[in-house]
Amino acid sequence: MAAILSKRYDRGTGNLRGHVVSPLTLHAWPAVGGVRDDGPMCGRYASFRDAQDLADDLAVADIADDARLLPPSWNVAPTDPVRIVVERPRRIDGKNTGEITRSLRVARWGLVPSWAKDPGVGARMINARSESLLEKSAFAKPLGVRRCLLPADGYFEWRKLELPPGAPAKAKVPKQPYWIHPDDGDVAALAGLYEFWRDRSKADDDPDRWLVSATVITTAASDDLERIHDRMPVVLPRAAWDAWLDPAVGADEAMAVVTGPQVGMATVPVGDAVGSVQNNRPSLIEPDPDPRDPDVVATGGA
Repeated sequence: MAAILSKRYDRGTGNLRGHVVSPLTLHAWPAVGGVRDDGPMCGRYASFRDAQDLADDLAVADIADDARLLPPSWNVAPTDPVRIVVERPRRIDGKNTGEITRSLRVARWGLVPSWAKDPGVGARMINARSESLLEKSAFAKPLGVRRCLLPADGYFEWRKLELPPGAPAKAKVPKQPYWIHPDDGDVAALAGLYEFWRDRSKADDDPDRWLVSATVITTAASDDLERIHDRMPVVLPRAAWDAWLDPAVGADEAMAVVTGPQVGMATVPVGDAVGSVQNNRPSLIEPDPDPRDPDVVATGGA
């Protein structure tokens, strides 16, 4: 399967507009698509591991065809189709009455609340602040019943630097991009929420009538990462995966998980190419040999 993924990637630019997701055996999973867009923190990440490797690593029992065939990406951007890990009952005779199954599915990055008038709001909801999950109507219900993991290899963040001496006051603030990943090389399991949105303009038998979308939960940056940005995604350790995905765990218990221990991260300054969504290649995560940051933030292993 890795060869298939690589072949698909080599033929294109990494732009996944218009990707369509096939129906699930667990739930009617919607079409996924949209234009790539820049976003706030966490607004870019990379996910390039093979689907089967992820399934083995996260104890996934069922891999949707769409998730298996999704090409690797070194520059995942808002509204892109992304892999998510969920636990839901199997769908039997049109109802979710089967056994709870952990599966790897595809969603669009940027949560669209079920009550939204149109899916455009999703581009502004790629992140959910952990501090207000119980207060925001768009996140409170999913926190209790629709939690997921977004498997990643790491994420990107930009550190704002000081203007050089003599630069105009209104000059563009220079930034140094960083590749931030688990310091032990393990998968970065980003805590997330997902939601279903029904397109009322489509017929009941239209396979595109449902859209599934997801958001990444963020929290205050740890002491070693706050020099880069004041926020960071919640990266859950292995010991927390089961409780986070368990549909029997309620919102209050889930809050205890998402505010608990996180994975140690390593930081690497990288080149500016990651700033363009048109660039999608392995070299985006390679160290910048000549970073513009005069005080490089170095944490964990390289």
